[in-house]
Amino acid sequence: MTANAFDTEITETAEALIGPWRRPRQMLQAQTYDAHASIHDDATAQKLGFKGGTIEGPTHFSQFAPLCERRWGQVWFERGCLSAHYRSVCYEGEEVQAILMASSDEQPECQIQMVKRDGTEVLRGTASIVDSPTALDLRLRELKPLADPVILRDVQVGVTGKRQPVRMAFDQNMGDLYPFSLRQKLAVITESSPYYSGADNPWGKPIIPMEMLSVLFQYRSKDDPLPAKGPAVGLFADQEIRLLKGPLFEGEEYEVEREVVALSGSRRTESAWVKTRVFDKAGTMVAAMLLNMATLKESYAPYEEEYRRLYGAGR
Repeated sequence: MTANAFDTEITETAEALIGPWRRPRQMLQAQTYDAHASIHDDATAQKLGFKGGTIEGPTHFSQFAPLCERRWGQVWFERGCLSAHYRSVCYEGEEVQAILMASSDEQPECQIQMVKRDGTEVLRGTASIVDSPTALDLRLRELKPLADPVILRDVQVGVTGKRQPVRMAFDQNMGDLYPFSLRQKLAVITESSPYYSGADNPWGKPIIPMEMLSVLFQYRSKDDPLPAKGPAVGLFADQEIRLLKGPLFEGEEYEVEREVVALSGSRRTESAWVKTRVFDKAGTMVAAMLLNMATLKESYAPYEEEYRRLYGAGR
């Protein structure tokens, strides 16, 4: 007999499963990349028009885990997929709520949404355990190619990086990108679970929460970076994590391989969409992540000058 996965209080209606209001913790104030601070640093974020350092998007994935486990049971930890478009930023101290809409035979995936107390939508997307179209599948189909790239002008769709070994142990500091350990995260995670901290679960060893899979998969990304211009500041705009043969376990060795699958842009950003494939020691693909890292044009100091040089006119 194993422990219950969660003791989260869930409101169930005919239309949805609704989680409690939570205040996610900010753990990336000290994050650095390319030798500069990130969007999660208060001063850097404020220079770019934000109120302060933002909560990293996948932090919110934890609030959906109890809802998905209630909907699908153990299989959620083995073949679950969250696919989300981040709609607005969240700051430490703000309360947010996760909502999982009902599914149907015709539409087996569930719509998901996270909102603030004032109704502001933080993210929207899909949750599923089957290979059905996800929220980001649909977004990728509608993307317009990146026009007139500056920051990403040397990045090519189809480029695949070298495989890198990664692991996550309880007391392992996850580096400059993630300057904390799994144990420190579990002390403040919005939805705690005995499945995360010990062996009292169906697999007999601690599993890694979905929000920390993002950390694991990105752990060594700066050892084989994209040839993007910088320094510049980016943020997660879209993210999908899919388990194929999960869960993934604390302390185990995996390999990751990244491929640029699309480039897109907006008035303020240039985006590289990167697919990370994750393999176990036997070479079996066990998980995948799709991440849209959107780089803020205004954070790249010579952007306007280089745009004029490349394209002959101002934007």
